[in-house]
Amino acid sequence: MEIIDAHAHIYPEKIAAKATDTIGVFYDIKMEMPAGTAEQLIKDGSKAGVTRYVVHSVATTAHQVRSINEFIRRECESHPEFIGFITLHQDLSEEEIAAEIDFALKNNLKGIKLHPDFQKFNIDDESAERFYRAAEGKLPILLHMGDDRYEFSKPARLVKMAKKYPNVNFIAAHFGGYRCWSDAPLYKGLDNVYFDTCSSLPFISAEKARELIDMFGADKFFFGTDFPMWDAVGELERFNQIPMTDDEREMILAGNIKKLLNI
Repeated sequence: MEIIDAHAHIYPEKIAAKATDTIGVFYDIKMEMPAGTAEQLIKDGSKAGVTRYVVHSVATTAHQVRSINEFIRRECESHPEFIGFITLHQDLSEEEIAAEIDFALKNNLKGIKLHPDFQKFNIDDESAERFYRAAEGKLPILLHMGDDRYEFSKPARLVKMAKKYPNVNFIAAHFGGYRCWSDAPLYKGLDNVYFDTCSSLPFISAEKARELIDMFGADKFFFGTDFPMWDAVGELERFNQIPMTDDEREMILAGNIKKLLNI
């Protein structure tokens, strides 16, 4: 089956090792990769049969946004197997947000990645709502979701925004909420919320994963590794332990993300 990694972080080579270490410290998790470079992503993914990757990085200050988005554009230009998502930051003006979305559309970048816990904004803040208004009908938004240490990315906040902005497609990472999977029922009935599998399968059982897939439908899920946090072979092995039909597996591994991103 075709496999697309729908959630992978990459960094410029000169800062990749430091960025990878920083993520490990933030989550108190031993990182699987020595550095989150594009080359390491491809090397690791190829061992599991991954052929395409949704790649992104996150800006922690507004002045980083354009340089990160240019980096993602260049990497996608150099690696045809990459599908790029831009980043935004809450300190950008509305005009700057619009300009970055225009940059994405002109350069065939397919979405927006935000990390409320790193970037320190609440998903339902007014400053964040500017992202949703600007992206409406244009680009999906992938959000890190859930962490019981913080309030920024609580599932209830995204539920509120998904109801307010029904024409924005949101991707709720980590089965809808890292370390907050019990909040998943809050998403019921929201047609504009999708989910990825990354940074969850090491912590929940295959039966719990199946329960969450049943809750929303297999057509709402994407396979992801959260590279460089986890290696692709290990993530695929854990994913394959979830009981499902071949059609469901094919949808989650590639079909659903291709449909959403029109690729």
